[in-house]
Amino acid sequence: MTSQLVKSTGCCEPFNPESWQDKEIVWQDKIFVKDHVASFFHIPLNMGEKIVKNLALIEKAGAKAVYQLMLNDEKSLWGSDIYIDVAKEVPGAKMAKLSGTYLTKVFEGPYKETGKWAKEMAEYVKAKGREMKKLYFSYTTCSKCAKAYGKNYVVLFARVD
Repeated sequence: MTSQLVKSTGCCEPFNPESWQDKEIVWQDKIFVKDHVASFFHIPLNMGEKIVKNLALIEKAGAKAVYQLMLNDEKSLWGSDIYIDVAKEVPGAKMAKLSGTYLTKVFEGPYKETGKWAKEMAEYVKAKGREMKKLYFSYTTCSKCAKAYGKNYVVLFARVD
């Protein structure tokens, strides 16, 4: 599915899995807006409001990144940290920088499969002769857009250095 073939919903952009499948990415002090989302057994309770709030700050600052990317650090059953890619510092937002080498793999299916995908990602990293230090999930669209596009892609980013 490429963005040229699929009409945008106006919410989440169509996702092209080839752009992220089996890649090695190196970031040095890549900046993100960071926020915390409350969860109940990994089910986000206030993600929508956190995203809307932060996207408004990003828009106001003229800091929207070229590509829509948000990483989730599923820290516990009760909460996760989100990292929204930005082009520059955003006043009024908590900022974070990520550095390192990351291996990526794209998965497609219902969110309930994330545990299985995490295990597959660990095996993928090991097969590459690397050690996974940290795992981030990138949910490429909201559930409404995933339904509209007919695909629910999730990219896993494994930090390997």
